[in-house]
Amino acid sequence: MKPKKIPQRLCVGCQEMKNKKELMRVVRTPAGEVLLDPTGKKAGRGAYVCSCEACLNKAFKEKKLERALNQVIAPEVYEQLRQGIIKI
Repeated sequence: MKPKKIPQRLCVGCQEMKNKKELMRVVRTPAGEVLLDPTGKKAGRGAYVCSCEACLNKAFKEKKLERALNQVIAPEVYEQLRQGIIKI
């Protein structure tokens, strides 16, 4: 039997390939709303970030998350994402 493949994704903060389950998905919905997606199944354009605050801060400072989602993200939304990552 072949071993099961583990999906890999790139963190937009630290630019490291990690297992998909280790990362948090941030999604831009078709309505233009930016949300944290703990299930990983919401419809829309997604970007992945490590579940540590340092990676999210780096993605915010260098606007990597905005480029990945093709949308300007307000600082209030970043604060909501930060609170969501801290809870998890």
